Amino acid sequence: MGRSLQDSSTHGYLLFHGTRSFREAAAHWYEQKFGLSVDPETEVLPLIGSQEGTAHLPLAILNPGNYALLLDPGYPSHMGGVALAGGQIHPMPLRSERKFLPQFDEIPPEVVQQARMMVLSYPHNPTTAIATLDFFKTAVKFCQTHNIALVHDFPYVDLVFDGTSMPSVLQADPERTCSVELFTFSKSYNMGGFRIGYAIGNAELIRGLRQVKAIVDFNQYQGILNGAIAALTQCHDDVIQTVETFRERRDVFVRALNQIGWIVPTPPATMYVWAQLPARWQQNSIGFCKDLVASTGVAVSPGAGFGPNGEGYVRFALVQDPATLQTAVDRIESFLHT
Repeated sequence: MGRSLQDSSTHGYLLFHGTRSFREAAAHWYEQKFGLSVDPETEVLPLIGSQEGTAHLPLAILNPGNYALLLDPGYPSHMGGVALAGGQIHPMPLRSERKFLPQFDEIPPEVVQQARMMVLSYPHNPTTAIATLDFFKTAVKFCQTHNIALVHDFPYVDLVFDGTSMPSVLQADPERTCSVELFTFSKSYNMGGFRIGYAIGNAELIRGLRQVKAIVDFNQYQGILNGAIAALTQCHDDVIQTVETFRERRDVFVRALNQIGWIVPTPPATMYVWAQLPARWQQNSIGFCKDLVASTGVAVSPGAGFGPNGEGYVRFALVQDPATLQTAVDRIESFLHT
């Protein structure tokens, strides 16, 4: 990417056909990782991070009044694109006793009839839950049966621990009948500020997203795409190190919380800890977070911010080194005992 800065040929507008080498690298990465053959011309589209995909796909899929089926709790930006498209949101509750997986048979028939889009995201932010290939097969069959586009937001594909690996939803839909997956370089490759990702999957959905995108931008700077190609093809060891960094932070933080009596499960994936609040704050996660940061300087995310079914939880982000995480837990212990 540094060389691209000195290459004036990369400084102009970048149209779709100029992204071919990046799309080929993405298709090859999927083939190597998941054993899937992907057409880079019709089944891959560069994005400004996966969040662009969840924001713009509803404009391509939904008519005003159509339903989008979203996880609750879930990533807040998934709601924004639905609102822009004039769609309705039907939340799919996630509960710990069901391993934070939605139950499709609980969706009312009248909602299913008007639903045109389902958004899943595993490994899951904020609950850290993971999903199996069998679960994805069930989701694909449900969406095929009811003519629903299945969108899988997949930013934490690599951030899984203890020898676990995550399947792609496209492995459950190898013919790409209804599914599209969104990947970002922000987590695996620490390229958050570069704003680069891609959509991959069903050609019709990719075409619709491309039509929406075409009236918004000309694609990113070629140098950023060159950097992303290098990440996909040359940075395997760096990803392993990133995963190890978050695994170490996870273990230190969970152990420290458990030692002060706040018992939390060990996350199987992501860069978060999803913790059920002590009884006195069970219905006031926002109040807990406000009081905690005011008293200790430790900032955490209230579960209510991720949807009604997130109430009673908080999300800790493992974005500090182990020593700082230990200090945070020491301060939390003092706060809990006041």
